[in-house]
Amino acid sequence: MELPQPLRRRLSSFSRTVFTDSRRAGPQHPGGRADNEIVSSLPLQMSLYFNVYFFPFWWLSTVVMLHLKYPVLSDYYKFILVTIMILASLIEVIRLYLGYMGNLQEKVPELAGFWLLSLLLQLPIILFLLFNEGLKIQPLERAVHIVFALFLTFQVVAAFVTLKRMVNKLATHFRLNEFDRLEEHPGPVFHSLGMEERGVSMAGRDPS
Repeated sequence: MELPQPLRRRLSSFSRTVFTDSRRAGPQHPGGRADNEIVSSLPLQMSLYFNVYFFPFWWLSTVVMLHLKYPVLSDYYKFILVTIMILASLIEVIRLYLGYMGNLQEKVPELAGFWLLSLLLQLPIILFLLFNEGLKIQPLERAVHIVFALFLTFQVVAAFVTLKRMVNKLATHFRLNEFDRLEEHPGPVFHSLGMEERGVSMAGRDPS
């Protein structure tokens, strides 16, 4: 399953804007390239692997605690918690899938989507569940929310670093391809430069 093309283009554009290292002025010497360099993050992948097994335990613990304290919650918090559980479950499935695809296959749009979902949606949700005392947080809930928040915080940082490496690798690869293309076909470029110089010299002569 692939992301829709319009969404992929937007995520790619976002990644180039946010994660490109502007300090790199241009490509290095072609002899120093590493086309087969692996930029996937092993720590991120290990975190995702353990996250996959932890999430069912978190979900089950949260649902059981919600069932036990549901009668004493206000109607306002009942609605909020049920909505949050549905949203968090859907987001987590999509988030983990994008994380696996983006990191293992070095796909920038997927990993950017994973990073945005982690930072903008899932982490705020977990922090809300962890720090809002109006939810009558139980010790088991607090424990699993802390672990989940640690997973998310680490993944946000690791995915950010990995995205910078991926985007900069793609940018360098693109510049090197352009450099190779100029080396293989220099004729048109030099010819056009020669024509421009000839035109400048002719224009500098007085027709009188």
